[in-house]
Amino acid sequence: MSVSASDVMKLRNATGAGMMDCKKALVEANGDFDRAIEVIRERGKLIASKRADREATEGVVLARVSDDKKFGAVVVLNCETDFVAKNEGFVTFAGKILDLAIANKAASLEAVKALELEGRTVEAYVMEQTGIIGEKLDLSYFANVEAETVVAYIHPGNKLATAVGFNLANVDEHVAKDVAMQVAAMSPVSVDKDDVPADVIEQELRIAKEKFRLEGKPENMIEKIAQGSLQKFFKENTLLNQGFIKEGKMTVRDYLKSVSGDLTVTSFKRFTLNQ
Repeated sequence: MSVSASDVMKLRNATGAGMMDCKKALVEANGDFDRAIEVIRERGKLIASKRADREATEGVVLARVSDDKKFGAVVVLNCETDFVAKNEGFVTFAGKILDLAIANKAASLEAVKALELEGRTVEAYVMEQTGIIGEKLDLSYFANVEAETVVAYIHPGNKLATAVGFNLANVDEHVAKDVAMQVAAMSPVSVDKDDVPADVIEQELRIAKEKFRLEGKPENMIEKIAQGSLQKFFKENTLLNQGFIKEGKMTVRDYLKSVSGDLTVTSFKRFTLNQ
């Protein structure tokens, strides 16, 4: 059967599928618009299953905050090639998922996948887009931050993003962004030394002891020297104790106190691709 160009365009606008794919779907559905949508979705599932063993290591990392700046999140949507990752439609799609997650204050990746987006779950929508784009897509990461003030930062290129929470409301935008950029640039393991996971501390001590033994340090001094090495690790790898990137003579903690004596960071999330 023949289908009109207006029907093809209507289906394209509804699904995002290519013009030829929309025309074929309408023909297969004998002009039934709703059935044509289902045809496109079914094809998406088929293509997704065929590409399940592919590696989706490219993609975008986005971060945003709610209008009241008390809830923020980071999301990662993967694809197979950098060509798709740079496509405006792909970035917009990832942003749509992130906005939905923030609006619903989603608590986990699974909760985001279960949210409804335009009549189906986010998980089903991602699978459908796999069929439309022709590459494996994977919503692989989601993390949120709740605080009195939350700021988000996306490094140019959409491969690295952070969300940082502060204990006070209405933190100056420039101050908050400075800290979010610090997290992006210096990749701290935690906010402060008391927040460093026990297994990370054990690993750092083990590495330090092995190093000093190889250097021939006296056995009765190794524990003390290793503890000193651990303190250096805390200084370099915990956010509040790191040297502030814009003023190396002060720590991030000092910088925040110079703004307000009570100001501090409560939590942060950071994700990067291809590093």
